[in-house]
Amino acid sequence: MKAAYAPFDVADYLDNDAVIAEYLTAAAEDANTDVFLAALGDVAKARGMARVARQAGLGRESLYKAFGSGAHPRFETVSAVLRALGVKLTLVAEHRLPRRKASPRKTPRPRSAPARHPPKRTGLRSS
Repeated sequence: MKAAYAPFDVADYLDNDAVIAEYLTAAAEDANTDVFLAALGDVAKARGMARVARQAGLGRESLYKAFGSGAHPRFETVSAVLRALGVKLTLVAEHRLPRRKASPRKTPRPRSAPARHPPKRTGLRSS
């Protein structure tokens, strides 16, 4: 006899702000941007698509399309959904760059005045 399993839906487990923040952070660290967009869609689904769409100023259908497979939503849309979810996007440096040693400052040389050339004469010469 085969065992029957219920389909897994991550939205069932996104039930508090700490879990949601960790989930989105992990998704954002993936090099594939589709992973983050799918995760954002999962969180919107967990919070209620209609409610999130209304708070983000979008239509519910538009929200489904924006985070559907293969979609490329505008940054404005992503930002509006993040605000509606009460999530803040923070950027940090991935790698620390080595600090350059400060070179001693040289005093700037005074600039000399540009050479003056007599104006070119054009036109006919009178004799």
